[in-house]
Amino acid sequence: MRDWEGHLLVLGLGISGEAAAAWALERVEAGASIRVSVVDSGGGEVLERRARALRARGAEVTLGVERVPPADLIVASPGIHPHSPLMNAARATGAAVISEIELAYRVSTAPWVAITGTNGKTTTTALVTHLLREAGYAAEPAGNIGPAAVSVAAELGAAGVIVAEVSSFQLMLSERLHPRVAVLLNITPDHLDYHGTLEAYAGEKAKVFANQQPGDTAVIDVDDAGSAPFADAVAATGVEVRRVSRFTRHARGAYLRGEMLVLDEGGVEHELINVAGLGIRGDHNVSNALAAAACARAFGADLSALREGLRSFRPIAHRLEPAGIAGGVEFFNDSKATNPDAVFKALTAFGDRPLVVMLGGRNKGVSMRPLAEAVSGRARAAVLFGEAAGELSEAFAGLPIDTYHAKDLADAVELARKASHLGDVVLLSPGCTSFDEFSGYEQRGSRFKELVALAATEAG
Repeated sequence: MRDWEGHLLVLGLGISGEAAAAWALERVEAGASIRVSVVDSGGGEVLERRARALRARGAEVTLGVERVPPADLIVASPGIHPHSPLMNAARATGAAVISEIELAYRVSTAPWVAITGTNGKTTTTALVTHLLREAGYAAEPAGNIGPAAVSVAAELGAAGVIVAEVSSFQLMLSERLHPRVAVLLNITPDHLDYHGTLEAYAGEKAKVFANQQPGDTAVIDVDDAGSAPFADAVAATGVEVRRVSRFTRHARGAYLRGEMLVLDEGGVEHELINVAGLGIRGDHNVSNALAAAACARAFGADLSALREGLRSFRPIAHRLEPAGIAGGVEFFNDSKATNPDAVFKALTAFGDRPLVVMLGGRNKGVSMRPLAEAVSGRARAAVLFGEAAGELSEAFAGLPIDTYHAKDLADAVELARKASHLGDVVLLSPGCTSFDEFSGYEQRGSRFKELVALAATEAG
């Protein structure tokens, strides 16, 4: 792919689309014969600014249309719905349509670690990167965490390691992606508005193993009902499977023995770290830590690096991130919890401390009643905001919990303050995407932290 020439068409001018176009333009500037086109059905100031920059470098950029010119290869951004007019037009050209992750793999010379799952991907990707760096590897995060994967792939040589967080959208349009170590954390209902059924969604997630072969390793959390069935199926292909569990012990697995994280290798148990020594909260993060340790070990990390890395790793932004204290109430930013299962996991992170949970945003076609039941069983109050507030309100009907309705995030923070008591935790764990009010979960989480800082100032 580094020597590829022809007409490259990029669908979508988001971050990954911009990166794919920039990679191709760098090849053009180095003398390659590549025609670079970009099409996006949207518009607006941000896209116009990106378009001007790419046009100045020689790309053909068209915004606000759903027509697609013929091309030799098409790279589609993950935000484009598989049955949208733009995607249908792209497929009608007959050209191969791939994801930016697939392009990055074709460009790269470094080996890959690929991590997927409904929840926990970002934390686990960051932790695997941290553990590998502790072990002396030149590991770089890519995909949904850190820079766009193609940017990392173009710059990192064969001596490095690409640790990629990969989504179902990206795997859907992958063909050759072949990670040396692949991780599947869990599969729970999410993005059903995109994939249609849970079975289709699970099938796309499982493509992370599609090109693995004997000598490669798959790390699979077998506590999760969605991911567990893939363990035996992948093992049957000759790929080594390392099973992760908090409840059961498996040969060559990663598990808990009491409160100790343990790796089993040939019947020899290697103790890593006590749960209390982890810097990340919640049962789900124990599972993430076990998966990350198994993954890094499979790649070659030594045990001392795993122990030190697990001890020194700290929460990433927007994932159960401490956001400040106001009036004796502790606030946590879990803006990245964009589906109900992520909220279920967050509810386990605070022991018996009283909670006020902030829920809302835009739903992704998922039933909210199980979420409402889980929150009502754990929290003293729920603050509902955003497009999904009405749907959430219906889901909470008849449940024994106080609910409050906010017009936006700022109002939600104020209502959460009023509903909380000294020593409580206010948890922003929305269970929905942010696209009703914000450009992404990062902007939502950053705004939440700003509002908490303001509340702390006002509280003195």
